Amino acid sequence: MPDAELVAEQAHLEESRRQLARMRERTASMDSSAAGDWVSREYLESTFSLRMKQLADDPTIPLFFGRLDYADEEFHIGRRHISDPAGEPMVIDWRAPVSLPFYRATRAEPMGVALRRRYGFQAGRLTAFEDEDLAAGGAVTPDDEYSAILEAEIERPRVGPMRDIVATIPPEQDVIVRSDLSRSVCVQGAPGTGKTAVGLHRAAYLLYAHREQLTRQGVLVVGPNASFLRYIRDVLPALGEIDATQSTIEELVSAGSVTGRAWEVRGSDDAAVATLKGDARLAEVLRRALWSHLRAPTEGLVVPRGSRRWRVATYEVDELVEALRSRGVRYGAARAMVPQSLAHRILVAMELAGESPDDRVQDAVARSRQVKDYANTLWPAVLPGRLVWRLLSDAEFLAGAADGILDGAEQAQLQWERAPRSPGTARWSLADTVLLDEAADLVERTPSVAHIVADEAQDLSPMMLRALARRSSTGSLTVLGDLAQATTPWATRSWAEALGHLGKPDAHIEQLTRGFRVPGEVIEYAARLLPHVAPTLEPPTSVRRARGELLVLATDASDEPVVEAVRSAIVREGSIGLICPDARLDGVGRALAAAGIGFAVLGADPASEGDSEFLAHLDLVPATLAKGLEFDHVLLVDPAGIVAAEPDRVTGLRRLYVCLTRAVTSLVVLHDGPLPPELGPPA
Repeated sequence: MPDAELVAEQAHLEESRRQLARMRERTASMDSSAAGDWVSREYLESTFSLRMKQLADDPTIPLFFGRLDYADEEFHIGRRHISDPAGEPMVIDWRAPVSLPFYRATRAEPMGVALRRRYGFQAGRLTAFEDEDLAAGGAVTPDDEYSAILEAEIERPRVGPMRDIVATIPPEQDVIVRSDLSRSVCVQGAPGTGKTAVGLHRAAYLLYAHREQLTRQGVLVVGPNASFLRYIRDVLPALGEIDATQSTIEELVSAGSVTGRAWEVRGSDDAAVATLKGDARLAEVLRRALWSHLRAPTEGLVVPRGSRRWRVATYEVDELVEALRSRGVRYGAARAMVPQSLAHRILVAMELAGESPDDRVQDAVARSRQVKDYANTLWPAVLPGRLVWRLLSDAEFLAGAADGILDGAEQAQLQWERAPRSPGTARWSLADTVLLDEAADLVERTPSVAHIVADEAQDLSPMMLRALARRSSTGSLTVLGDLAQATTPWATRSWAEALGHLGKPDAHIEQLTRGFRVPGEVIEYAARLLPHVAPTLEPPTSVRRARGELLVLATDASDEPVVEAVRSAIVREGSIGLICPDARLDGVGRALAAAGIGFAVLGADPASEGDSEFLAHLDLVPATLAKGLEFDHVLLVDPAGIVAAEPDRVTGLRRLYVCLTRAVTSLVVLHDGPLPPELGPPA
């Protein structure tokens, strides 16, 4: 006989879905034609459209996942607020203050809660629940904290992009998620600790708690590559939030700024040059180079007006220039002030001569050919592209700007071997576009957003961090990363240093070491590399009871063992990631195709691949794109090759550490030669 309580909860879920549909229908019926003007009508239509998207229902996703029982009332906690026709809540948004005890209450500190209930679901259907009596008090044991439903949710097989963890956020992460908007937070998170999810859920929380401000000023999520962004794309929409913009650092700096020019990345630098271009000292070189364009006046300004000629002496022009520079405004903004400043000097001279000019006279003088030509000579226009192009192609110009900052060898290293004829023909590298972005900000201020979530931030150069800093100059940041997974030659050495470049030296640093995703067998094997790649970090631990599966197999050098391992894996439920060195990607792909095994290639052009990335049962993953991703089962090919492909051994070992920690259930390591000795004996 069905459990009466379970049947009642299932009925509440069905009724909640009906009420959500009613709310959506009501929104769809709203008419914008009553607006007073077309601007108001456009605004209303945009608001209604946004609300419709927020109220979209996916029947495979539970509307609520928990319940709080107090002495005289109860609340179902879910992904969004749902109410009945009378306005009574059917489901409370997880971000609302009343939902806080669901994540924080304990027996020792029940926060007024008598009972906490969690629900188990299958394909959106409520199938089970478990209760936790918080009113009982007493000491808390590990068994008391264990939840079979939570464990099942974490281990539930996955196919497709990343999903939200709103039902499984632990207390220490909830504290980060609900941090105030004004507070910048840095999360040093070991693999499997959920740092990416924490950052995304903080964005969702802030959009809920400060909706008007964040909708107006913007929320930006920055990830390491386009594949990663596609992997996390569904998390915020599943929580009812669609206002955040997602971007890679490359898209951010090459998209153009207030100067209006976009720059395409068509070239590349070797590791040493890219590291030098990413050095924070280049910011001062650029600043000097820009302001070196100012020209000292060789003669005063003369403006004929009527029968008289009005003059501004050279010493007055020098004073004017110095006054503008001392204001600390951008080069372009100060340049725009020069004509009016010169005209004001002439206006004062007119008044001293007994005339009575007004503001119209000053404007006319500022627009005169004599003043405009004089101002352009004194304070010439500078385009960011031409500034950077000249620095990288003109050794004498670079030497003047870099004197005392870069030595001769560094200056020579920055110079192009064959300088392009113009900025438009240059094959800009990613590091170049970051310099262009810095130069553009020196000319005209880059707009700031309210909040930025920067994931895998340990891989950003100081100049890249500065690019984020200027976009959060009036806002805050959530910085996510793991120093042990730093895989760029210019990677962050410490979070204190990175936060300095971000302009948030006082940001709170939180370290997450309790792994909820990577099983114990896998994380302990990967952690053998930590003494060699990040000796100061605390080793991660897995809190899951299931130890997972780890198998290390010696094979021959052909692709046949890889194909056989894939055949064994694809019969299992859940997502499969086949990770291999980038150089072996094509060969392994051909072997899989010849064997008739379907797969998607991570990072391939979505148009050519039918956008099957993360939707196929099997993803073929180049080692350089594995960071931040998770798969139920991982097959790792040629670990020594992954290490050898990087510019230095430490970076290679960090890349291997990343690849070893992508598995949620099982990891199979296939090696046709000696394993990296840092891994120790086979597991």
